[in-house]
Amino acid sequence: MTPFVAEIVGTFLLMLMGCGVNANVSLQKTYGNGSGWIVITTGWAFAVYTGVVVAGPHSGAHLNPAVTIGLAVAGEFPWDTVPGYILAQFIGAMLGAFSVWLINKDHFDATEDGDTKRGVFCNAPAIPNTFLNLLTEILGTFVLVFAVLYFTDAVISSDNTIIGLGSLGALPVALIVWGIGLSLGGTTGYAINPARDMGPRIVHALVPIKNKGSNGWEYSWIPVVGPILGAALAAVMAMVLQ
Repeated sequence: MTPFVAEIVGTFLLMLMGCGVNANVSLQKTYGNGSGWIVITTGWAFAVYTGVVVAGPHSGAHLNPAVTIGLAVAGEFPWDTVPGYILAQFIGAMLGAFSVWLINKDHFDATEDGDTKRGVFCNAPAIPNTFLNLLTEILGTFVLVFAVLYFTDAVISSDNTIIGLGSLGALPVALIVWGIGLSLGGTTGYAINPARDMGPRIVHALVPIKNKGSNGWEYSWIPVVGPILGAALAAVMAMVLQ
């Protein structure tokens, strides 16, 4: 699997399961309808784990343009590879969101509220406040990227032998995303990933949905700009503190 394909597949799995848990909790007549925020944040954490397990050995499993940009700012990733990674992430995100729409089509039809349907795909603020919503996305992504930049391998100190963790190596990032959702996600839905929000938002705009409602374009720049700023800030802070 090439890094480009790995980022597509990993981000596809992330969004299939992430938007999938949104659909399961939000849409009418699903078995998970109304099961709440703990289910959503846990589902997204498992979605991250699944995507990272698959893509990690082949691309490093960025699955997020903000992570890719943050690593490049920190000097941990080549800038000339950034555009290809971001393209792959958007392709994967859109394919994942489209799949969620397809398998839940009957439940979209059974749900009346347009905002609820849009929420399966993308984020919206609980209370609109441009500055605070942007700050939330900045800080949430800062936590994610700053922590990622401090990941270390397990070693035996006597001879510096690396102990491989295998697929369990994907667990830390999943736990961080889970924690961000539980602690910081209640105000904006914690996109912390431009592809996670914009890719599915584009799919929402394109697919036929009964009583669709607004696409929320007036808010759409915040889950893009905020995570990029947060990732860049994390990278700069990590370099300063080295």
